[in-house]
Amino acid sequence: MTVTTSPAGLDNRVVVAGVARSWRDLPTPTVPSPGAVVAAGAADALAVARQHAASGTELLLAGPGRIDAAMRDDLSAAGFAVTVLTDGVARTVPPAAPRAPEPGRLWLLTSGSTGRPKRVGHTLDSLTTVRGAQPERTWLCPYAPGSYAWWQVVTLSLTQPGQHLVVVDPEELDDWPAIAAAHGVDAVSGTPTFWRRTLHRDPQALARVPLRQLTLGGEPVDQTVLDRLRAIFPAARISWIYASSEVGASIVVHDGRAGFPVDWLDRVTPGRPTLSVRDDELVITSPHHGVGHGGPVRTGDRAQIVADRVVITGRLDSDEINVGGSKVSAGLVRDVLTAHPGVAWARVTGRRAPVLGRMVVAEVVPTTAPEPTPPAASSAPATASPSASPTAPVPSAVSPEPAATAAWPDEGTLVRWCAERLPEYAVPRRIRLLTEIPVKETLKSDV
Repeated sequence: MTVTTSPAGLDNRVVVAGVARSWRDLPTPTVPSPGAVVAAGAADALAVARQHAASGTELLLAGPGRIDAAMRDDLSAAGFAVTVLTDGVARTVPPAAPRAPEPGRLWLLTSGSTGRPKRVGHTLDSLTTVRGAQPERTWLCPYAPGSYAWWQVVTLSLTQPGQHLVVVDPEELDDWPAIAAAHGVDAVSGTPTFWRRTLHRDPQALARVPLRQLTLGGEPVDQTVLDRLRAIFPAARISWIYASSEVGASIVVHDGRAGFPVDWLDRVTPGRPTLSVRDDELVITSPHHGVGHGGPVRTGDRAQIVADRVVITGRLDSDEINVGGSKVSAGLVRDVLTAHPGVAWARVTGRRAPVLGRMVVAEVVPTTAPEPTPPAASSAPATASPSASPTAPVPSAVSPEPAATAAWPDEGTLVRWCAERLPEYAVPRRIRLLTEIPVKETLKSDV
């Protein structure tokens, strides 16, 4: 296989913890081959990526949250030396079963959404899917080291001149708009959950970042989050990417609409993925696939044709809820909930119920905090804020006082909203209100 020894992006700027340098200036850690590296911080992870690009060390790279004790034992038994790298200091445990390295091999761990994470083999070349000349950009990378999405941004900066990189560690995520504005970031790649959290927590800070490129990937995307981002950045390019460790980057959409055009299905074009839907499942044949995943790959993601679009609604094993014999898509119910102007995020699941077998339930994070009850001016009892009307206009995502335009939605308001837009059996029977959007290390929610 090809081993890259002179990446074209070595002079690109790289910013970690506020310190700017180039790829060329990063230290070169000593990493055994084959080696699994647990990188404690962003600077360590980038240094290992550059070392691999220069030497072709067989490598699996991940953050501390991705490699537990059981995974370390599995890797050791598979011939990997396991190295914990902290601020450039390496602690290495030799493999239990040493073997010869496979030069140029890069290993990724799957997200584990269907069970224990699995290893998928790639190369720097198969992970590099952007190859043509690009306008100069400064990218923010919020992803966990070693994930497929992380490698996509890293390979772009390593291999393309003029693609600079600002990396944030997990503890910096809540403040990323300020970091991005300070370092001239004009392009950001994140999951839909990442964008929803920012829209929920600090839309004013987001609006101050001069973004020209916004990328969403890693999860199903709904029209509401695309529209809210478009309202803040009307001139920017907003892209949704479908990618996975198994099939690589397979779908890229720039038109601002959820899903992808139905006429892309079963279209065979040399050098490009072929997309199909079989039994409501997205099937992809991709030239960017990982080792052992050539030919048609059943992705496990549910795809539904809605008018002229193919919409990814969620995982097959969790998206479909059978309510008394009627099939409900959790993803489509979620989209109805997030279309309410008072909802920032929603998760829809099925719960066991008598007679029906399952019923639809949901968790919701409202966009606004409850308004404080004013002091009583007389003996009349204070009243709660009125519920948001299902037909109320969508508030501006950059409104300085969102509570003035959308009241705190209660469970009854949201049930009525769904009842006006969904068949009776698909309406959530219980809706629990949360105060924060939950997020995992992968920047995804369990949706």
